[in-house]
Amino acid sequence: MRRCYLISYDITEPKRWRKVYKLMMGAGDPLQYSVFRCELSAAERILLLEKLMPAINQGEDRIMMADLGPVNSDADDRVEFFGAPPLVTPTRGAVIV
Repeated sequence: MRRCYLISYDITEPKRWRKVYKLMMGAGDPLQYSVFRCELSAAERILLLEKLMPAINQGEDRIMMADLGPVNSDADDRVEFFGAPPLVTPTRGAVIV
């Protein structure tokens, strides 16, 4: 069963932040710069953590993972936004040089 997770991270060093950001872009949808919504199975959750843990300094950085419940439930209703609209990731097109 797939579950919806809200994953955020606080990374102190820019190089590690970029690495974690790239890993997260392959796992879910960005809601803010360091906050992602991911739909993961139990196995996918473990695989994601296995990729993320070596990418951070466990003495300085932090990752938070909140389980919002099963996909297709009221999981999306548990997150509210106020102010500016959620972050929209630009789509990248081909660049011909």
